[in-house]
Amino acid sequence: MGNEFLIAALFYATVCLALVLYLQKQLSKLRNKVDALTSLVKAADKKYETTKKELQELRNGTIGVGRRVIELEKKHLQYEARLDETEQEEPQSRMYTRAMKMVSLGADINEIVQECELPRAEAELLIRLHGADK
Repeated sequence: MGNEFLIAALFYATVCLALVLYLQKQLSKLRNKVDALTSLVKAADKKYETTKKELQELRNGTIGVGRRVIELEKKHLQYEARLDETEQEEPQSRMYTRAMKMVSLGADINEIVQECELPRAEAELLIRLHGADK
């Protein structure tokens, strides 16, 4: 019975040794995987920080663009107001432009008064100012 016990103990010791070696090999593989995953996490953290900085720069740029758009909208409204004022004054300036063109084409004072609905004194002044070339 002593030999059987010794053989069984030797068998169990061998199995335990094989199990320990197997577990050490598995532990080594797991450590390698943990190291690889740690490297990936570090790389992802770096990428995250880079992306975060880029996003912050984009936000700052967007804020700057937003401010510039607001300024341009204000200027646009000012220009629209000026344009409206100009359009309201425009009919009279058209009359003078037309009258000056008629003077340059050689129209007489009666035609200018009648076509442009200008007072006679203004038509005479236009003829003196713009008809002097002829």
